[in-house]
Amino acid sequence: MNNFFQNKKCLITGAASGIGKAVALQLSKLGAVLILTDIQQEQLESTANEIKANDGNIAYLEALDITNFEKVKQFGEQVIQKVGNLDIVMNIAGIAIWGAVDKMQHEEWKQVIDVNLMGPIHIIETFLPKMISEKNGGHLVNVASAAALFGLPWHGAYCASKYGLRGLSDVLRHDLKRHKIKVHLVCPGAVDTGLVSTIRISGLEITDEKFKTLKKQFQRHAVSPENAAKSILKGVKNNDYYIFTSPDIKFGNWGKDKFTFASEWIMQIANDFFQKTMKA
Repeated sequence: MNNFFQNKKCLITGAASGIGKAVALQLSKLGAVLILTDIQQEQLESTANEIKANDGNIAYLEALDITNFEKVKQFGEQVIQKVGNLDIVMNIAGIAIWGAVDKMQHEEWKQVIDVNLMGPIHIIETFLPKMISEKNGGHLVNVASAAALFGLPWHGAYCASKYGLRGLSDVLRHDLKRHKIKVHLVCPGAVDTGLVSTIRISGLEITDEKFKTLKKQFQRHAVSPENAAKSILKGVKNNDYYIFTSPDIKFGNWGKDKFTFASEWIMQIANDFFQKTMKA
């Protein structure tokens, strides 16, 4: 894997924490040239300092709100001016707000869609045309979720954003093939990142015992961000379209098409369990 990423210019959104940070740290050790961004400036600088302490190569660093298209365009102009054309674009930044449809507020729906779907679109609009015109190929990595594959309980807004990113990736997978740009759709299952602690559930306090119980159950079978990052980089190197970070999601994705009735039954059981756990 060392030679594959050596000197590759890689943009990573969400690089301040979780999967994004783990990917950035591993790419730095593999000799990649990094362009890092995240909305959390202090945490982003902490990631950068950690990389620099290990002689990693950061070509450009900027705190950025990817929901602001004008700011993303300005960011893109600076990156292309200072770094040139990119080899790998990685959309990793994301947020999670869950809730029953009668509890979710309009601004919560909008925030999830803006960050998880429009954010990646802004990055793609900004950087992919240049990659196409340069005719050097490359890779586009969109980190979605298991929620891009399954209609998970109380995940209406989150699933909408991640299914949307999956649909976009399905299109670009073929649209960009003629330009030798590989597209990768990452569908993580449970990953024990900071996102677990920042999840918002509309109408429920995160200090509630019900939420704490659900969080413990999640973390019990979650993989680490470091292992998720290894799976992602291996999938990019192997030119995999679907990249899974845990075997349960890979198996579930296979099973939902092979055994539709059983899959729908399992999802209803999961929905009933979630409803009972969170509302009892």
